[in-house]
Amino acid sequence: MGLPEINIIFKTKGLTAIQRSERGIVAVILKDDTEGGQPVSIYKSILDVDFSQFTQRNYEYLKLLYEGGPYKVIVVKVPTTTESLSPWLKKLRDLKWNYLTVPGITEDEKTLVSAWIKEEREKDHKTFKAVLPECVADHEGIINLTTGNIQSTLGGEAFSTAEYCARIAGVLAGLSLARSSTYFVLSDIVSADVPDDPDERIDKGELVIVFDSEKYKIGRGVNSLTTFTAEHGEEFSKIKIMEGVDLYQDDIRSTFEDAYVGKVINDYDNKQAFVAAIIAYQKSLEGNVLDRSFDNTAAVDIDQQRLYIEGKGIDTTDMSDIDIAKYNTGSKVFISSHVKFVDAMEDLSLVCNM
Repeated sequence: MGLPEINIIFKTKGLTAIQRSERGIVAVILKDDTEGGQPVSIYKSILDVDFSQFTQRNYEYLKLLYEGGPYKVIVVKVPTTTESLSPWLKKLRDLKWNYLTVPGITEDEKTLVSAWIKEEREKDHKTFKAVLPECVADHEGIINLTTGNIQSTLGGEAFSTAEYCARIAGVLAGLSLARSSTYFVLSDIVSADVPDDPDERIDKGELVIVFDSEKYKIGRGVNSLTTFTAEHGEEFSKIKIMEGVDLYQDDIRSTFEDAYVGKVINDYDNKQAFVAAIIAYQKSLEGNVLDRSFDNTAAVDIDQQRLYIEGKGIDTTDMSDIDIAKYNTGSKVFISSHVKFVDAMEDLSLVCNM
């Protein structure tokens, strides 16, 4: 069954989580009628881009993206007369990426993209995120940039809020999970319309750019989520936390699909082996992704197994937890984990006693 090999896969993914997160993937939709190139292209470096296939402005957007150091960029090149982005979003759905940006986005397209990201995350559990301008989405998958009129060394004319989303997407994709995007210095900015009320705007789920009298930087790494629930607390509004959550979800799902589905018998021993692999993976994330002082655990989900058994009309009153755990659940695998994600240092309260 290759279980030792599977354990190695989990361990490797955990140990390389930080390095992998430093090199994320950005998808960008560019409206361009310039001849040449493919509708969908993947570039690992700005040097791979044939600038003759794009307008000067679109090439500047790509420079904004690559300044953040993403692993690669998926470029979807669409005609300027495109009436709907829906067909192009469908193409992106089957590809792997972390952040989406559309520098030339319209108000109608912004509504479409925001709704699509929410649907993909909630319905199909995709870990897509988008950086959008002036988008009050109230959702962890949407980063709402609200600073505009940005003069940058990476472009000629000033960049609008929508255009500069490309720079933010590149930064977020390139950042290590060892830090957050809060106070990330945007060294390319010469001037920008920074807000007079950054604290209030951040509380409203806005990602703003601030100036500290010397340099321009991201005020705080937050997404647009402002409505909190028991399942989605305030921590879900932090971009770093969501990066960890998405990484955790992607790693476990992809490993299960690639190494377990159809290849491993679904009995109690193999379920426990899978749990052990998850626990080992969690251990390797402790420090930069998971809180090392927390008891990060995983186990066969007794409650879900009990519901499965009772769903078959069987009375479980006299069954012990071990009986429940060992019960044959067909092809169903019920696992629960209890973990705590860790944030970066951002807020200081210093009491100086004299």
